[in-house]
Amino acid sequence: FSGVAIGKIFVYKKADNTIEKYQIEDAAAEFERFKAAQAKAITQLQALYEKTCKDIGEEEAMIFEMHQQLLEDLDYVEGIQGIIEGENQNAEYAVSVVAKMMADMFIAMNDEYMSGRAVDVMDVSNRVISILNGTQVAAEAMDEPVIVLAEDLAPSETVQFEKDKLLAFVTQKGSANSHTAILARMMNLPSLVTTDIELDPEYNGKMGI
Repeated sequence: FSGVAIGKIFVYKKADNTIEKYQIEDAAAEFERFKAAQAKAITQLQALYEKTCKDIGEEEAMIFEMHQQLLEDLDYVEGIQGIIEGENQNAEYAVSVVAKMMADMFIAMNDEYMSGRAVDVMDVSNRVISILNGTQVAAEAMDEPVIVLAEDLAPSETVQFEKDKLLAFVTQKGSANSHTAILARMMNLPSLVTTDIELDPEYNGKMGI
């Protein structure tokens, strides 16, 4: 019945987005490197918008239009440019600093909805950092329906899975009002957030939620 899923667990692990901070010699070239990663991220988000429109619906896909707008936000871009050109720091570091600053601002509003937007900022920023780092990985193909277990899932990670191979989502972090939880409901998938389940990549048992 609705709200229950039983099946094998698939442990989802994020790409390693370790941030190195270093001085750069050509600030203009470094900012152009950021701009190229930004453009690639926007193209990817447009593809996610189209996929979500097809798999779930246009209303739910709007989040990826909003994510594109976040990446083009003037304060966001100028903040990154200021660190690159004003402090001669590398693009990955600049993106991480501005992303955390904006996320902290949303969280400080003490509103659950706005706190959820902090996840959106980190999601789009991690995408840019992965492109800059060359650590982006394609979604792992699953040969059977599974319950996805993760530390947390950003909206872009939620929709990358094949819809017919998903039984439910379980995350250690998150919010019932996050875009990921909303997308899961729109996909008619049970979801359990803010759990204390340990992430063990060797575990391949069954569970129900």
